[in-house]
Amino acid sequence: MALTKSLHNFHIPVMGLAYTIDSPIRVAQYGISSVVSIIDDELIEKMNSFYSKKFNVPYQEITKKVQDYRAERITSYLNLTDTIVKEKFVNFKTELSESKAALEHFITTLPNTSDFKDGLSNLLQEGVAFKDKARSYLETHLKVGTIDVNIMTKVDKDNFIKGEQLPTQFNDAHASLRGFANSNLSSSVVLSAGMNPRLYSYFESFKDFFPDVNGQLKKKIILKVSDYRSAIIQGKFLAKKGLWVSEYRIESGLNCGGHAFATEGFLLGPILEEFKTKKIELIQDTHAVYVKGLNQKEIDAPEQPLELKITVQGGVGTAEEHHFLLENYQVDSVGWGTPFLLVPEATSVDQETRDLLRSAKEKDLYLSGISPLGVPFNTIKGTTNEFHKQKRIANNKAGSSCPKKFLALNKAFGPEGICTASKKYQDVKLQELEAKKADVSPAIYENAKAKITEKACLCVGLANASYLENDINIKGQEQGVVICPGPNMAYFDKEVSLSQMMQHINGNASVLSNVDRPNMFIKELKMYVDYLKTDIDTISEDLTAKQIKKWTAFKGNLFGGIAYYEDLFVSVLSSKYTTIQNELQFYKNELTHVSIPQLETV
Repeated sequence: MALTKSLHNFHIPVMGLAYTIDSPIRVAQYGISSVVSIIDDELIEKMNSFYSKKFNVPYQEITKKVQDYRAERITSYLNLTDTIVKEKFVNFKTELSESKAALEHFITTLPNTSDFKDGLSNLLQEGVAFKDKARSYLETHLKVGTIDVNIMTKVDKDNFIKGEQLPTQFNDAHASLRGFANSNLSSSVVLSAGMNPRLYSYFESFKDFFPDVNGQLKKKIILKVSDYRSAIIQGKFLAKKGLWVSEYRIESGLNCGGHAFATEGFLLGPILEEFKTKKIELIQDTHAVYVKGLNQKEIDAPEQPLELKITVQGGVGTAEEHHFLLENYQVDSVGWGTPFLLVPEATSVDQETRDLLRSAKEKDLYLSGISPLGVPFNTIKGTTNEFHKQKRIANNKAGSSCPKKFLALNKAFGPEGICTASKKYQDVKLQELEAKKADVSPAIYENAKAKITEKACLCVGLANASYLENDINIKGQEQGVVICPGPNMAYFDKEVSLSQMMQHINGNASVLSNVDRPNMFIKELKMYVDYLKTDIDTISEDLTAKQIKKWTAFKGNLFGGIAYYEDLFVSVLSSKYTTIQNELQFYKNELTHVSIPQLETV
């Protein structure tokens, strides 16, 4: 099936809970697709109220007294967003058809290879017929950006009322999915954080995910994956249920913002190469399973496979890298996340935090253990959240009051779950550690203690920026702001307009001040070598044969990735050949000297 041609060849991925919570309202009218997190229904309800007032739309509060309040809040906000975006899109088309200056400015933000750009440029030559011809052309060719949503599949906490567990459909991720499914949107849900079979099965409850009489999908599924194996397994699992994955969104395991789901040492380049090589096989194999799945449901199956896109994100920072990903790996779109945190027109960030991001250097951006999910989390030194957290630790009051409980997923203390960033959890764990202090080495004790207390309240910290930016009152324990940029943030050092960033992506301008920026593949390689070293150095449990085997395979996969890049850069980046080959040799030497511990023989 021919792919739907997008206006732009980039998209804005989900960032945190708040940073892209209203990005579609800000940028969709320009044809830019972006992703809204639908985890935090409290934040969503506040934004619903804020934007209803701003655009003079009637607002009816949905309180927690409503039985299905979580899903209903999400549906209501997404419908409001859809209404606002459509109105802004109509107004933007009118502006372009009535003002050659506005049209000229918009043309500068479009990809140089765009036929649409050429068509708009031709309109500028029109005389008295400009307005009518422009209106007609824009009506036919200008497409609004999609209002996509993100669900972290693992953030699917069971919910209880007075100690009694509610049915599965009231779990957090299930309710989020229902909120999206019941909305008016015709867009996609991005599923991240791995496979959740129970949630995937719940998709079967909603007709919008199945083809209509014309073989079209009103709502689509995007899977965020880190390798081909994960894609084929999850894609076929869903296909058996008659559910088609319309896009595989490949993300760098470590060179990204937010949670970093490290691969087993597999680097982004070789992963993209495998998708490129096996894309036809992926489509055909999945389509065969999909047809059987639809037939079992007595739904007419399309003869030809539905549209399937391959996209990539994580660490891209220059037009050269952007173009290379599009051309060499034939991906359909490239995600630009972290750089947009410095674009006030596109993302929701309070000014203090934006200033922190703007001044960040390489040494300030690090892979942390602050997430209660137990997954490495990219963040930055100097956040207000870190200040308040360290203050509590210094006063022997480590941990959060845990007001939202979205990440209360640990069942160590009972079926209702507890968050590992909560004071209740950390108090118990610190007492347990203290009890066995005499039996472990000082290094292991300190490592274990740091791993307990470093957990941060992401539920509050990742939402506060929107409250601060929009002067919305924040209640409860002071948590400050958690921000989750990727390492790429170090090379972007000023606030820029949306137009400037789009021109930067398309190669018509540059917003980078520091030209000494490593290639995105080299940066990821460095992060993986550092990750392996740190993993070995900070082990806080007894060494096992399984752990040794894991480290050995990880190291071997990195050597394989280096060999791939040595061949790749000979043919495609000859201008930077010497520098990149020297860097590859440097990290090969670093990796060679990484010593994997061995079990002591008695």
